[in-house]
Amino acid sequence: MRESIIMQIHYGTALASVALVAVHILFRLTQGFAESLQYESVIANYEFLPYAGMLEIILILLSIHGFNGLRVILLELKQGPTFEKSVSYGCIAAMALIILYGSRTIFMTSMGMV
Repeated sequence: MRESIIMQIHYGTALASVALVAVHILFRLTQGFAESLQYESVIANYEFLPYAGMLEIILILLSIHGFNGLRVILLELKQGPTFEKSVSYGCIAAMALIILYGSRTIFMTSMGMV
């Protein structure tokens, strides 16, 4: 994939993340911040499927954005086709693991398996 397309993905995930995290924060403020941290409230939020879906989207967007940013930083430190491939594949693998583990947590909590 061309680097310009990768950077467009990076900028798009940044904008979408800012918008969804703002909605997430507003959701917390309408409930009262101290109340929103109580265990029952957290579980109730996860069981509300639209909110759990939004958390899943935030997880995916921030993982893509963060690991792409890390990839860009690492590629600035050193160049070379082998290094670039290993950094790219390593970041994709780490991103996939984070998304899988976070999705598992969101899914189990939203289905009441905690």
